[in-house]
Parts: sequence; C-alpha cells; structure tokens
Amino acid sequence: MSISIHSVSKTFGNYTALDQVSLEVPDGSLTALLGPSGSGKTTLLRIVAGLEFADPGASKIKFHGEDVSEISAGQRGVGFVFQHYALFKHMTVAENIAFGLSVLPRSKRPAKSDIRDRVHELLGLVKLEGLDKRRPHELSGGQRQRVALARALAIRPKVLLLDEPFGALDAQVRKDLRRWLRQFHDQIGLTTLFVTHDQEEALELADQVVVMRNSRIEQVGKPQRVYDKPRSPFVYEFLGNVNKLTDARGAVHYVRPHEIEVIFAAEYIPETDRLARVHHLFSAGPVATLSARLDDGQFIEIELSRKQLGDLGLSVGDEIAVRIPRADEEAV
Repeated sequence: MSISIHSVSKTFGNYTALDQVSLEVPDGSLTALLGPSGSGKTTLLRIVAGLEFADPGASKIKFHGEDVSEISAGQRGVGFVFQHYALFKHMTVAENIAFGLSVLPRSKRPAKSDIRDRVHELLGLVKLEGLDKRRPHELSGGQRQRVALARALAIRPKVLLLDEPFGALDAQVRKDLRRWLRQFHDQIGLTTLFVTHDQEEALELADQVVVMRNSRIEQVGKPQRVYDKPRSPFVYEFLGNVNKLTDARGAVHYVRPHEIEVIFAAEYIPETDRLARVHHLFSAGPVATLSARLDDGQFIEIELSRKQLGDLGLSVGDEIAVRIPRADEEAV
C-alpha cells in the first residue's frame, strides 16, 4: 500500500508546522521521517493517520491511489504506535492486543475465537509467547513496545505508522529492538512510516530517509545516498559527524571524519596534503578518533581503525600529514 502526500500544509495559529510538503512512500517500504524537534515530522505522521487534518487547499493524502484526505482515522485502516506505548494498564497483554478488534461494531467484529486466534498469532509474530496474561507493568520496555506493535497490527492495517517508537528506551534496548523491527518489517512487508530524531536509527533501519527541517523536506533518498551526497549544509551536518573547513577563498568544505587519511609527516606532499598536530586521541571503542590542529589553526576530527592508529604509533603533540578530499563545499 503506497502513500502519496501532496502539497500538505498545516498551521496552528501563527505557527506553520508544515509548508507545502509532498512525498511518495513506496509500497512495502520502511520510510523514516528524520529531523530535529519542530521540523514537522510528527505533524505529518498524524495527518497521514487522520489524527490531524491539513489546512484547506490543494493538499491530498492517498493510500494506493485512493484519496483519504477527508476520511477519519478510524476508517483509514492505519496502525499507529505511539512513543509511550499507550497500553491499558488494567488489561493483560492479550486484552491490549485484542482491543482494536473487540471494540469494532458488532457487524464487523470477529468472533471471540477468531480474536483469540489473531492474538495468539501476533504473540508469536512479536516473540511474546507465554506472556499473554501479564499486565504492562510486568514487562520490560522493549516487551511493552512489541505489545503496542502487535495491538496496532491486530486490525490488519493498510499502513503502519510509528512515532518515535524507541524514544522511551535505553540505548542498548533501542539497538536490539530496531534490529528486530527491521527483520520484522521484512517478514510482514507492510508499508511503514516512522518518525525519529536519531540519525543512526534512520540510516540503519530505513529503505528511504526523509530529512525534514523548518516545516519542509530538505532531502529524500536511500540512506547511503543521503549520507554520501547531502543536498544542503543542514543535511551534511545533521547526518553524522562532519568537519567544516574554511579556505582562503571563503568557501566552507564539508568532510566526514572517516574520509580523511592520516600519514606520517615525513611523507607530506605539499600539493595534496596538509600538516597538522595531534591534539587528542580516543581509542576506547571499535573506531579510534583523533583530533588535530591544522597548520592554519583549524581543528579537524578524524576516524580510523584502531589498527591504523596503532600502526601510526601517534601521541598527543606529534606532527602528522593529512589528506583531505576536496569535494563538497558551500560558499559563505
């Protein structure tokens, strides 16, 4: 089920939350809405869900070509997972998952045995077998999030929408759960749109990344493409670490730390290299980080393997040469 968003604007009083936003979400894709707070990503998600409506005008929301712009949230066939789960504390896991089915009008409500079968199926799908009688306070954060996901899937939605799905979890649980979500998505193949402000999360999980800023979309593309070929200084700086270097012409060059090559000062070539002095070393992780002061006083950060750092045998204060690619620049 593809999602087509056309010319969507949304204002709250004098505040513009969305300004003429258009986006195509391919059928079966996992698409991330990525951006800082206030960029408009959650408002856009809520409009897709039908929890908010766009300002009057030419805006359209279509599910697989069908215009749902004026249809209520309950009729759109959307599964929505909130950041804080919104589970019913007085209900068991099974009752929470079954809720969306049990409140359907009598004419549309499945038989109790069918609801039980659906709950059992979903418990297996989200790897929570045997926990059906527990209540939310008896579960871990990651388990509660999976219950919320199962509840959203119970109604067999056309699309799945996730609002900061891992925002309330600690770092390690986030990592584990997002790996699981990627595998889970590949298994069910449901078109999914999720909001996050975590760049690593978006780049690791998504098929398509939508970078938002100031109520508009800055760039859309595959994670590797958006990371390697940013279309604006904002995207360059927002997606991971970057060095900003100003040259004599007044242009700013953007260079990722891993793109800089470190060599011995004795191998310095004036035409391609810059001299620098090691300012700080950090190697307590899988990737070593080196900060250095260039010959013109600017500081750069460099990422290299721990083996490379060991082979160089560097210490703070050592002189080195660096080879910096000259690709992306923005005149100032």
